Amino acid sequence: MWKDYSRSFIKNSRASSVSIMVAAFIASLFLSFLCCMFYNFWVYEVEKIIIEEGGWQGRITGIAHEEDILTIQNFANVEKAIVNEELSTDQETVADVYFRNARTIFQDMPLIVRQLGLEDDAASYHLLLLSRYLIHDPQDETPPLLMTFYLVVLLLLSLSLILVIHNSFAVSMNARVHQFGIFSSIGATPGQIRTCLMQEAAVLCAAPVMVGILLGIALSYVTKQGIEIIGADMPGRYNINFSYHPAIFAVTLLVSFLTVLFSAWIPARKLSRMTPLDAIRGTGGLKLKKKKHSPVLSLLFGTEGELAGNALKAQKKTLRTSTLSLTLSFLGFTMMLCFFALTDLSTKYTYFEKYQDVWDIMATVKNTKIEDFGLTQALAETEGVNDLVIYQKAEALIPVPEEAISPELASLGGPQAVAGSSISSAEGSWLVKAPIVIMNDDAFMRYCEQLGITPRLDGTIMLNQFWDSLNSNFRHRKMIPFIKENLDSAVLRNKDGSSETADIPILGYTGEAPGLREEYDDYTLVQFIPLSLWEKVKEQTGEPQKDTYIRILAEKGAALDELNALEDRILQLVSASYEAESENRVEEKITNDRILSSYKLIIGSFCTLLAVIGIANVFSYTLGFLRQRKRELAQYMSVGLTPAGIRKLFCIEALVIAGRPVLITLPLTVFFIIFTTKASFLEPLEVLPEIPVSIIAAFSLAIFAFVGLAYYIGGKKMLGCSLADSLRDDSMA
Repeated sequence: MWKDYSRSFIKNSRASSVSIMVAAFIASLFLSFLCCMFYNFWVYEVEKIIIEEGGWQGRITGIAHEEDILTIQNFANVEKAIVNEELSTDQETVADVYFRNARTIFQDMPLIVRQLGLEDDAASYHLLLLSRYLIHDPQDETPPLLMTFYLVVLLLLSLSLILVIHNSFAVSMNARVHQFGIFSSIGATPGQIRTCLMQEAAVLCAAPVMVGILLGIALSYVTKQGIEIIGADMPGRYNINFSYHPAIFAVTLLVSFLTVLFSAWIPARKLSRMTPLDAIRGTGGLKLKKKKHSPVLSLLFGTEGELAGNALKAQKKTLRTSTLSLTLSFLGFTMMLCFFALTDLSTKYTYFEKYQDVWDIMATVKNTKIEDFGLTQALAETEGVNDLVIYQKAEALIPVPEEAISPELASLGGPQAVAGSSISSAEGSWLVKAPIVIMNDDAFMRYCEQLGITPRLDGTIMLNQFWDSLNSNFRHRKMIPFIKENLDSAVLRNKDGSSETADIPILGYTGEAPGLREEYDDYTLVQFIPLSLWEKVKEQTGEPQKDTYIRILAEKGAALDELNALEDRILQLVSASYEAESENRVEEKITNDRILSSYKLIIGSFCTLLAVIGIANVFSYTLGFLRQRKRELAQYMSVGLTPAGIRKLFCIEALVIAGRPVLITLPLTVFFIIFTTKASFLEPLEVLPEIPVSIIAAFSLAIFAFVGLAYYIGGKKMLGCSLADSLRDDSMA
């Protein structure tokens, strides 16, 4: 059959062959591009996290002996355990643990720390890195789902691309059922017909699929280089080389060819179940086993609406593919836009608006203790500095007697009822984490005056607040007092568990932290102490973190160039004696806006790709669908339906085909927005202005426009055909 039929059919039916080849090329091109870009984004995210935070997966704190490192390494799933020199102290060792199979880390780490004789809280996890491998803490009720979301969108788009190929084959093969029926009547077996179709599919699609995959790789490389150029000047961005994994090529090639073969096999299977006579008679037009009334269409459009409804129902199975493809494209498009709109809104609230009056310039002095920093006075006298705070952070523990818990917290069931395992008890007291913020003396005195506390340098100011997570959310926190405000002193313990303590007078309690760019852990009692006091108690409370921070507020209303000049003066002064780096709030906001603009450019290009995918499906289906209906429409015209009526019929069908994806997608998008808004604890009135309604509306109109264009092209061709020829010709190929 190949020599006698298939080769001549491909040669003489160029329109049908080209349609299949183009569909295979477009689908494999976009499938290769999407998979390749997703892989590179994933590689960039992983590499960035490893560069900034390290590639460790688990971390164990409190190791006392070097032999414990060997004990960790002897676990079967542990690849290696390395001492973290930066975090380790003379009293305790911190080990970074790497696993061969990280998916069992949440089962293995508790076993390891118990083997070492440590408490469960000695183990910590690199949750951000693990989330990029889709590994989440089973105890976390709200795990990060960013990668999962991207994968779902990728799968939806891939399915839509697969349907491009399927649509082209379905249209072409359905038009040839009559011809295959004739072959079957003269002795061709279903097996021969199936083999013939497979050969045609392989010949038509082999080259387009391979070329599409290779061009998809090239397009993704060019796109990544463009992104690198756009983001070249952005701080915090890393130049990571283009990556490509052989598995991507294998998956793309396998999916493309399986789709081609499956799409070609479907009509052959259908023919094997038909008698030759049914196959020969089965192409005379659209047929319904039972005519069904379309009340909505007939009410709105009359007779033409009823005819359009029956035509669409007769092709319901074929229409499912086109509707699903376009719906998936539109759904992926709208969900991606809404997701990034909500992300932008959340970042604006939680960072830039929160800290806009807190700092203008932040400098980090590397590997320097605050007591060793000698430029405090010089910085305070620098031109343009309005307010200066120099601070360092440390960690300690504070025992809180059960009777000292505030009545508000006690009414909720106590600290553990709200905070769970974040707070432990020992010997009738709650052992609470007490982060220490060591401030230069002048800044601490100003903080005392701000709170109405008599300025002194021999005590601590305690941030006495506790998040009532039972009755509020992280976005709109309800804070209650942690302890009764009748204690005269706080006993700070070294976090390494030693018996040494420091008894520090409490100067006052507050619910208002000083203006620092800091986030404090939930369920802690933060201590703000002056440098003079720290120098007396540091031996009992333990080593501070290695870096010292400089927070500067400029004169109110300072312009960007003034802030840049001030930042240069500060960095020049500090860098002469110390290793330092700095940030400028306004510059960072501008950089963030540039990053968002770059993201929007990428998303816009991505959305254009989605539009092309959906429109390719529409044209693939609609043009082929109309070619099969010459006889049906000729019959309508023979009983009096005018060309104007045919045009109205086409308009109704186009409206339904384009309207279904929109009507399906918009409610799902609304549900997605409601769900993410509730999950983010944002207010609906805050979210609504951020939803890109105009872009979604433009995409919807584009769907209607392109479906209408496809019907216009196909209808114009059909209305130019001879009525007699259409009624006489049974093949309609």
